[in-house]
Amino acid sequence: MKIDFKGVTGEELFFKINRVRINSDGKLDIKPQFSRQVRKVNGNDKLNFIALSVKIESTEEEPKPFDIRATVVGIFEVEDIKSDAEERSFVIEGTKAVYPYLRQAVSNLTATAGIAPLFLPVIAGTMFPEDRDSYGFTVSGGNLN
Repeated sequence: MKIDFKGVTGEELFFKINRVRINSDGKLDIKPQFSRQVRKVNGNDKLNFIALSVKIESTEEEPKPFDIRATVVGIFEVEDIKSDAEERSFVIEGTKAVYPYLRQAVSNLTATAGIAPLFLPVIAGTMFPEDRDSYGFTVSGGNLN
């Protein structure tokens, strides 16, 4: 299997300040929600996209001082995938390659908004439960045109 990382683009970068009171203890539990989409291009099975997203939204039950939605898309050219195990390996490694760009986008977004930069956690292992050996794994069958 050969993987060529072509680059990253920002698909969505949204920030909104919320006027909410932070607890006096100063602790803020932001609970980012991560998601991922893996797609191939119709007519070019070598071209793959891995979109990583994070969402942080304020609710009545859990108010947050801001809302963030960010999606970055990694572009990969992949050749010679011979098995589901290799496909799974590509998705896991591609996710690891794209995640630092998502972290940077969120940090830049918050800093540009004039608040203390938010640094998403560094993730050394797999990011999604389905990437761990004890879970099943599937790649979406949908293709991009």
